[in-house]
Amino acid sequence: MKSGLSFLIAALRCEIDELDQLARTSALVGTIGRLVHALQRERGLSNVLLASAGRRFAAERGEQIADGRKFEDIVRAGFEQLEADAHRIGNGARLFSRIAWVLPGLDALPHLRGRIGQLGMQPADATTAFVKLIAGLLAVVFEAADGATDPEISRLLVAMFNFMQGKEFAGQERACGAAAFTSGLNDSARQQQWLHLIESQERCFHVFVEFSGPGLAAQWQTNLPPAQTAELERLRRIACAAPAGVPLNPELSPTWFDCSSRRIDGMQVVEERLAADLRKLCESKIAQARSELAAHEALLAQLTAEGRSTATAFFDTPAADAVPPLNAKAPYGRQLERSILEMVQEQSQRLQAMSDELDTVRATLNERKLVERAKGLLMAHRQLSEEEAHKMLRQTAMNQNRRVVDVAESVLSMAEYLPRGTST
Repeated sequence: MKSGLSFLIAALRCEIDELDQLARTSALVGTIGRLVHALQRERGLSNVLLASAGRRFAAERGEQIADGRKFEDIVRAGFEQLEADAHRIGNGARLFSRIAWVLPGLDALPHLRGRIGQLGMQPADATTAFVKLIAGLLAVVFEAADGATDPEISRLLVAMFNFMQGKEFAGQERACGAAAFTSGLNDSARQQQWLHLIESQERCFHVFVEFSGPGLAAQWQTNLPPAQTAELERLRRIACAAPAGVPLNPELSPTWFDCSSRRIDGMQVVEERLAADLRKLCESKIAQARSELAAHEALLAQLTAEGRSTATAFFDTPAADAVPPLNAKAPYGRQLERSILEMVQEQSQRLQAMSDELDTVRATLNERKLVERAKGLLMAHRQLSEEEAHKMLRQTAMNQNRRVVDVAESVLSMAEYLPRGTST
């Protein structure tokens, strides 16, 4: 008959399996981040190429496409590895659904690139296509964070997802500005979109700082040189503060692209640090769990060889300072029995503490889900853009002195009463 120690060992093996899977998922998240970075830069170059009628960045874009293909191959291999271990993934249904959605987008990339190379689409349409694909990749990262079972790893995954999301808004801002400056055209709609992208970045970076810890937050600040930040703000003011319809100076296009690209490249340094920290954390936790497992297995083997049992101490309450006699042949008897029971209790308490902390981390992810669902509902029922829906939620929250997530919950609770097909 199996003992309690046997099942404690089984619990440790399960924990190691989960950590192994988390390590593979976290490694995939890092690779997705590099692919997203490559696609973001390709999007920016494509916007300038299209807005300049093919006069700028044709060669640079070709080099960037080749770079992106390498990361795409690695990400596809990572997806296949996850599929091979499908039975070990706790939230596999949601994660694989996200992957199934994004793969056709990767398959369609050559066609999109061909149309852009032939100057067969508008910059805004190219941006929309890249945004859709990158959003799908970030959704995979979100599900990886949502499915993490270790709170420390989950915190880093939440930090990474929000940082990647903020970086994506920065990439969209680069593309928006590149098209505006290159064409010399700027209108109120583009200005509003630009301001929305700036605000969205700040919101994501705030959550990143909350979950990443002081080291990564300090690195983020280090990668924001004051002179670079001042130049970015200057160009933002030129484009966003000018009256709508006032032409922009096309000569500022390369200045804008280089300035925003340096900022995004600095973000990539932080993102790589996040990926490295994730990898080290997974390795450390796996090594610790394996060490505990080896110790428990050795103890069980020794007990089995000597015919010892741990059952007799379950209902006993020996003194807290009870110690085995000095002439004891081995540290067994009541002291051993108590130590095994304490190991089981400590394991149970540790798992409960992990569960409690994990609930706290997931609350942030759940809030994002609520806000996204509420925005989708407003977009469908009131024919709003994503930007307009978010602005409505935010403005309502400010007017009522409530959190945005609380307003989102109210919107979802009133879903059946929302009007259909009306506009604001």
